[in-house]
Amino acid sequence: MPALNWIGKEAVINYHKEVPFRLLNCDPTRSVGEPNGNLLIEGDNLEALKALLPYYAGQVKCIYIDPPYNTGNENWVYNDNVNSPQIRAWLGRVVGGEGEDLSRHDKWLCMMYPRLQLLWELLSDDGLIFVSIDDNEVHNLRQAMSEVFGEACFKNCIVFRRGIKSVQAQFDTIDTLAVGHEYVLMYAKSPSTRFKKFTISLDEPKAGAWNNHWRGTDRPTMRYELFGITPSYGQWRWSQARSLRAIANYQRMLQELGVTTDEVTQTQIDEWYQRECEREVASIDLLRLSATGKPEHYVPPTDTKLGSDLWMDLSPRGSADLSALFGRKVFDNPKPVDLAKRIVEFATNLQGDDIVLDSFAGSGTTGHAVLQLNREDSGDRRFILVELERDIARNITAERLRRVIQGYTWTDQRGNERFEMGLGDGFRYCTLGATIFNPDGSINLTVIWEDLARHIWFTETRTPWPGLPSPSEGEGLGVRVETCLGTFNGVAYYLYFNGIGGNTFGPPQLAELPLNEMPKVVYADTAAVEPAELDEHQVTFKQIPYDVKVY
Repeated sequence: MPALNWIGKEAVINYHKEVPFRLLNCDPTRSVGEPNGNLLIEGDNLEALKALLPYYAGQVKCIYIDPPYNTGNENWVYNDNVNSPQIRAWLGRVVGGEGEDLSRHDKWLCMMYPRLQLLWELLSDDGLIFVSIDDNEVHNLRQAMSEVFGEACFKNCIVFRRGIKSVQAQFDTIDTLAVGHEYVLMYAKSPSTRFKKFTISLDEPKAGAWNNHWRGTDRPTMRYELFGITPSYGQWRWSQARSLRAIANYQRMLQELGVTTDEVTQTQIDEWYQRECEREVASIDLLRLSATGKPEHYVPPTDTKLGSDLWMDLSPRGSADLSALFGRKVFDNPKPVDLAKRIVEFATNLQGDDIVLDSFAGSGTTGHAVLQLNREDSGDRRFILVELERDIARNITAERLRRVIQGYTWTDQRGNERFEMGLGDGFRYCTLGATIFNPDGSINLTVIWEDLARHIWFTETRTPWPGLPSPSEGEGLGVRVETCLGTFNGVAYYLYFNGIGGNTFGPPQLAELPLNEMPKVVYADTAAVEPAELDEHQVTFKQIPYDVKVY
């Protein structure tokens, strides 16, 4: 695969490993309702993604992000020529003096690359990531995502309709055509990921129809006699057993309706079919000989059609929808809820607490979509949103979620005030707290046992800490439950930490450990046990903070 190179790549290609782990602090005054696992995090999404790893690594089923498009437009909320003070400071710190010479495309890639790497770590093995983009960076984004996720994990480049500006109408000549679309790149964590069939609702239901039962693909085993016809080439569409059952079903239908083939109407067939499916709780096949003497099978009535990567049926009404919710314009170019809903519905399961992550949350469209979709299909999906700008996070993102959860009043076109019922649910509002490690490598004094336990478990196992073992799970692990983190791949992990130091692993602590052949890893400040005795009990001692991995 061709390599993508840009100024600053060497400085950022492994920078996600250097980002410090931070604690997440919940702000109950800004949280709303029962959170049920939903989070809104205020802060730099690079640090927020790193902070989420010990909780959600490999657990996120669907990621949808709408990053800066890098158009060079200074008026956008995110300063989408990647020239915001936060990004400039970050580039100066990470890339250094070389960053002074970066083009806006170099800067954009420096900003995106480490974030994509952390998103890869958070995505589940069967998960999907969707990224909105336009012509300015779609070529660079695809190359970067192919490097991070794998070229074989590219699935689709979805085309989505955008509003077309009419500014060109005043000129006799133009230098380019007006742009009427954007893209959504879709990648999987695994190249073997399979999806459920993707269908789109039709504006009007489609009646049943009949289709030629012969097809041109050539499978000799699928050539057999039907209605006295045996094809000399090509094939029938179904196996012989299925075709014969379908013929019998059609004859049974005629008998039950008391009509002949010449008399039966399509409406009668459709109504009989729908009744039969309700009775059998499954669809059935029908096969008959057409008026022209050719076998044809029944195509049932439907209110959907097979979808593709062309999503021009969705309206680009994000701004109008958000303005109606707030009663005024509060955000430039928000994505439509229907776009996010389609993505979330396609990528997640109805049940199972699937997690949906948006680390460029903006106005909160993705969270709104999850709440609305859960209400429509009684789903259990959860969202995690991250928004960098404090004012946007508090006054737009959180406020939007609060309104759609609790309900809100709005004014219709006639000036009448109306109340929109809330969708229910809730979310926790979080900010980024202290780093786990101080600059000198010591453990931050604000870190408690659970914080360090979660971090150690993640760095040892690369999985989120499941929490304290239950009494039944803790059988055979010895010691008090507050010390044992649990077992992973046949290894038991223990942590002696009180946050103030002096945590010694000595003979009394060793005596608490089970005398079994399970390998054990023990974290403490010091060890007062001879190495030979540790070996005898299959204990690997790791000293805090020096042996606690940073990543």
